[in-house]
Amino acid sequence: GLTRGLLAEGARRVLAIEKDSRCIPALTEISDAYPGRLSIIEGDALDVNPLELLTPPIRVAANLPYNVGTELLIRWLSPSSWPPFWQTLTLMFQREVAERIVAQPGSKAYGRLALLAQWRADARIVMHLPPEAFSPPPKVSSAVVHLTALEKPRYEADAKTLERVVAMAFNQRRKMMRSALKGLMPDLEDHLIAADIKPTDRAETIDLERFCALARLVKAQ
Repeated sequence: GLTRGLLAEGARRVLAIEKDSRCIPALTEISDAYPGRLSIIEGDALDVNPLELLTPPIRVAANLPYNVGTELLIRWLSPSSWPPFWQTLTLMFQREVAERIVAQPGSKAYGRLALLAQWRADARIVMHLPPEAFSPPPKVSSAVVHLTALEKPRYEADAKTLERVVAMAFNQRRKMMRSALKGLMPDLEDHLIAADIKPTDRAETIDLERFCALARLVKAQ
């Protein structure tokens, strides 16, 4: 499996977080085969702070439960300071979620997740897996996404302000920006134009650079 593969490829130290107690004996067996290199925590990854257990730079590789994968990714992309504790993330998601992470403007998958990921990281899909790759096979296809943390965000913007602007824009993604962002700030249309956004544009057509420009104008109010 993944843990044995990481150790076999030469990882100096691996921290395995496993919630399913049925998997612990197998991990213990791997630990015995690689003395001093594998630490095992039986618990929920949502409750674990890797910085308490490892020293950066840290590379995260995980086959995440699909019901918490997006929540964990957003948490890892949204620390109070940047760069984060991790250097790279290599994570498996449902194919639909993976496509949302790497989506570009103009696509149906483009939205808040793509903007958050691509603001602070390089993201790409490195592998597609059909249901038959698993036993038992799930009802959905899967994909592995590799993210590399940038030294600093791609464009200057306040994180909370950017998230607020993007959330408002995509909560009503089919509306024009002048309607979707109504109430965001005084003289909204003038500020949209200053950010090179047409008031009649829709959120799904606006790239990261222009969202960051608008966030800076909002923050300056």
